[in-house]
Amino acid sequence: MKQDALSFYQEGSNGHGILLVHGLTGAPAEMRLVARQLHRRGYSVYAPLLAGHGKDADTLRRSHWQDWRDSVEQAAVDFSRRVNTVFAAGICAGGKLALMAAERQPSLIRATALYSPCFFYDGWDIPRHYHLMARNIRWLSKIPFLDRLNFRETNALGIKDEKIRARIAAMSAEGVLESFPGRGLVEMDKLGRALKASLPAIRTPTLIVHSLEDDVSSPRHARYIASHIGAVHELHWLKDSYHMIHVDRQHRHVADKTADFFEASHEPAHA
Repeated sequence: MKQDALSFYQEGSNGHGILLVHGLTGAPAEMRLVARQLHRRGYSVYAPLLAGHGKDADTLRRSHWQDWRDSVEQAAVDFSRRVNTVFAAGICAGGKLALMAAERQPSLIRATALYSPCFFYDGWDIPRHYHLMARNIRWLSKIPFLDRLNFRETNALGIKDEKIRARIAAMSAEGVLESFPGRGLVEMDKLGRALKASLPAIRTPTLIVHSLEDDVSSPRHARYIASHIGAVHELHWLKDSYHMIHVDRQHRHVADKTADFFEASHEPAHA
């Protein structure tokens, strides 16, 4: 499996593995809380570093969404050599990447879990100019200066619990970026469009978990995926978290719901 200072792996006891995919500008360290609970359920867990991440905004700027997806696929291939079954779960863009990797590798990734899916930033705490920019990023991407701009997270960092928020805010040393380049928004938009085009044909059983209080991504994104995906799926709502549900107050519940879904008998949907 990928050898770097940021990815992590924990051997489980049930023969099954869950690939945990961090989000845009994130790093594997942000997956440790949910990984701990999944490991308690017997799963091996592997959180790889996405291509272009973990260093700085300039490095991220040089990567593309296909690079991120390819790194998820390669991680799944490597992981499959250590476990009998591979599942995948990811936060925000990481969930979309996990689902697209599963769509391309249906015999490799058996089921997926999407945490706080997001096609563009439109949550209640997103500044209006961010929201307008995100919705029109396809056209704004043609403006040269956009690629040189960097954007910062909202004050809440997508986390309702203040103690956990303080811990996450101190994770820049673990590869989490404090800002993200405009190019990242462009690539996230391209990823979202590719996923939307693929949804009706996707047959990978999928759990969608989203908070009704999400400050970054409106619940409409979760509803869109649930109403368009061609797979057996379940949509589960949270009521005491913001966007980063895998680290916020209900992260244990998120992990348990994920394990329950993966342990259920889900047969791939047929066209």
